Amino acid sequence: MKKVLLSLVVVVLLLSGFAQVKSAEPLYVNKDTVSDEQQVSDEIIVGFKSGADASAQTMQVENLAGAKLSRKGLKNFAVFKLPKGKAINDVINAIKSDPNVEYVELNYIAHAFAVPNDTYFNPYQWDLYNYGMTSNGYVSNYGIQAVSAWDITRGAGVKVAIIDTGVAYENYGSYTKAPDLANTYFDTANAYDFVNNDTHANDDNGHGTHVAGTIAQSTNNNMGAAGIAYEATILPIKVLDSSGSGSYDAIANGIIWAADHGARVINMSLGGSQGSTTLQNAIQYAYNKGLVIVCASGNDGKSTVSYPAAYTQCIAVGSTRFDGNRVSYSNYGSALDIVAPGGDTSVDQNHDGYGDGILQQTFPQGSPNSFGYYFFQGTSMASPHVAGVAALVLSAHPTYTNEQVRTAMQSTAKDLGTTGWDKYYGYGLVNAYAAVRWTP
Repeated sequence: MKKVLLSLVVVVLLLSGFAQVKSAEPLYVNKDTVSDEQQVSDEIIVGFKSGADASAQTMQVENLAGAKLSRKGLKNFAVFKLPKGKAINDVINAIKSDPNVEYVELNYIAHAFAVPNDTYFNPYQWDLYNYGMTSNGYVSNYGIQAVSAWDITRGAGVKVAIIDTGVAYENYGSYTKAPDLANTYFDTANAYDFVNNDTHANDDNGHGTHVAGTIAQSTNNNMGAAGIAYEATILPIKVLDSSGSGSYDAIANGIIWAADHGARVINMSLGGSQGSTTLQNAIQYAYNKGLVIVCASGNDGKSTVSYPAAYTQCIAVGSTRFDGNRVSYSNYGSALDIVAPGGDTSVDQNHDGYGDGILQQTFPQGSPNSFGYYFFQGTSMASPHVAGVAALVLSAHPTYTNEQVRTAMQSTAKDLGTTGWDKYYGYGLVNAYAAVRWTP
């Protein structure tokens, strides 16, 4: 891995494959927060009972309540625009009177869990280190041991769906493929954008590209950063817009799409504070098809895990920093399953000259062709560590069920906090090397 020296005020950009340095750039350190929960103000989601004729039921809903069909889901639900001048409770009660309607709910909005600060493997990617490896002379005992895991597997044969803001995976229109994803495998034929409803899931925010890098950044290519399961195949699915927000129906569609197009693992570095039948049904559908569903726990510092991470079918991931301690922003509680490095840009415990975020290549929001290496923090960054390890486990053991993959990771995790499972660390810090060696 090529080592590039950076000063405190340097941003490194890759242009046409070469590293170029711009000096005198400020170092941005952003708090990784999530805005207050919102809903799509004029929309509801109506779920139909199994076996009901969705087309006929759509017409029935329009006749009963005056709501107009906005878009259909991939399974038994549809999104309707609320009629003007009617109380929302009256509309919902009218629709619920139809015996073929299973549920009616608001269409909530989820938000990406991280924002970037500014900018290769050593000394910056402490999160992937083996125990005892040093970063700038400081011993790291809280990386995920990816280096040893790579002697066994690198994720080949496993498809990972990244349900996010999209990925910089192709040269298309005004979008450019990230240089450090040049050797990464993508399922371009099945990529989908549920925000713009087309087959090009390009990233216009930067969040999804950073997440993709942690899972499968091109590795051993003499540039930039490494990825955990860098021989895995990435399926880009866009459900969040350029601001990092997206509706629950788009996320549900993304989950169903991933399950129907060959994914074995889903990563969702997103979430909201409200539960949703539509979202839960989509999660159950993917889980029943054998997918490993990995989700960020949320960045509110609260004792409740966000949705969809809170659903039992999902692996809810909290966030740790260089010294192994939980980061204060990381949500915790009874639904938390495991933790992984998510970064803490407020400290520099490995003394590399930067706040201890998670380093990957991406771009600043609004500039999808200006690639650089950025330290992000958040449970959004922790979740893809676990998704990447899940891909390694499935690559080494293709016949494992989703529950066996979960057990492999949870039972071999490095115990943190009080002995055994606890609400702050779950079963502990994910250990890639131990997980791929686990057998039932």
